[in-house]
Amino acid sequence: MAQALLIEAPKLKEWPHFSGEGEYDHMKFISGIDMIKEDVELPDRLVTARFNPLFIKSAHRWYIKLRQAHGHPSWT
Repeated sequence: MAQALLIEAPKLKEWPHFSGEGEYDHMKFISGIDMIKEDVELPDRLVTARFNPLFIKSAHRWYIKLRQAHGHPSWT
C-alpha cells in the first residue's frame, strides 16, 4: 500500500523545500506539505520520511540535530 501511495505522490523536486534562512515563510511550507498529504492521503510516516531532502541549508542542520536527539518525528 505504501508503495502505491508513493507512486501517486508528487516527485520530491515538486514538494516545497524549507531553508529557514532569510525572509522565509514556514507556514507556506507547512500548508504545502499538508496539501500534498491530504491530496494523496499520505500517512505521517511517509511524509516525515521525506523531511531529510526537503529541509535545506540551516533548516537541514537543525533537522539532523533534532532527529538525533528525539528520533523519528511525527507530522501531526
